[in-house]
Amino acid sequence: MKYQDLKRVNDSFGEELFNTVRDVIKGGWYVQGREVELFEHEFAEYVGTKYCVGVGNGLDALTLVLMSWKELLGWNDGDEVILPANTFIATAIAVFRAGLVPVLTEPHTQNATIDESLLPSLITEKTRAIIPVHMYGKMCEMDVINKLAKKHNLKVLEDACQAHGAIYNSYNGLELSSLFGKRAGNNADAGSFSFYPGKNLGGIGDGGAITTNDADLAEMVRMKANYGSKEKYVHSVMGVNSRLDEIQAAVLRVKLRRLDSDNIRRREIAKYYTEHICHPAIELLPFTNDGSHVYHVYAVKCKNRDYLRDILKKNGIDTIIHYPTPIHKQDAFKNELKRLNIDKTYVLPVSETWGNDELSIPISQSMADSDVMKVVDCINQNIF
Repeated sequence: MKYQDLKRVNDSFGEELFNTVRDVIKGGWYVQGREVELFEHEFAEYVGTKYCVGVGNGLDALTLVLMSWKELLGWNDGDEVILPANTFIATAIAVFRAGLVPVLTEPHTQNATIDESLLPSLITEKTRAIIPVHMYGKMCEMDVINKLAKKHNLKVLEDACQAHGAIYNSYNGLELSSLFGKRAGNNADAGSFSFYPGKNLGGIGDGGAITTNDADLAEMVRMKANYGSKEKYVHSVMGVNSRLDEIQAAVLRVKLRRLDSDNIRRREIAKYYTEHICHPAIELLPFTNDGSHVYHVYAVKCKNRDYLRDILKKNGIDTIIHYPTPIHKQDAFKNELKRLNIDKTYVLPVSETWGNDELSIPISQSMADSDVMKVVDCINQNIF
């Protein structure tokens, strides 16, 4: 059993994906065309924001928002952005790429999202923004974070790369929950998304987007992503090349229509896991039966993590670790701080515990009930 069988996911769309890609190829227009325009409109409408700008990948989405705020708001090189240490390193790389400095903090012990209670002590006169990461598909406590940011005049950028379709303050996990809360990407000054193939909303290659209600930010991101230009051969700002292509946009339009039902299936699997995994060596995270968690990852904690992983592998079940080495332990991060003459040593035991104990077991909308039961039985029937 693959951790995630992308072929199986794509096959579930029948011929629609193949026909969609074929139509784009036959149409002869591959960059900045009608499919991107339609996807941007549809995704903005889905998220609930006024604007969506498609870009090359999730890292670029984060970077371009920070670069744009720096340009629009007059931030300086070396200004600080707070983010969790237990996320994928791309979040920190984006901060460095924008000429800013990441300030790392701890997640909660129970659900791996950023511990909002620690944020006030990290804010200094150089702090400019907070990046809450919706880890594993679970949304952060955005009301608390936004209130704090407003008090200190900070920007908030949702890293929603694992939370497509999640709804903050939702009700009952139903599609109607959008009446009671806002989707990931619409709970801050801006949101960033990755459409890497393994995401809940994934393409057949790299892709990303930013969402916002700020017209100036959307325009600046669009310019910066297109060589700093909004008129051909006229370059107003320094930019990069980061554009969502027509094939990815067309595929994402097809998949977007099924995202809510796919997320419901993921919650069903997560509920079964939570109710039926009963091994004393395994710590389960609290199950969230509403739209605020879309279970991009189903994480368990186990002190004998590597042994558990070996047992599952011997029984034909693939797993992944998210993320074994926290950002503050990565050489790339430590070397970049050194290069910037920043003498700071982090002691972040909660992040390190997540890195040591976390294991992600298979979860996908394409899994059969028999697959889910096999994972549970394999865990419960083994001694470790």
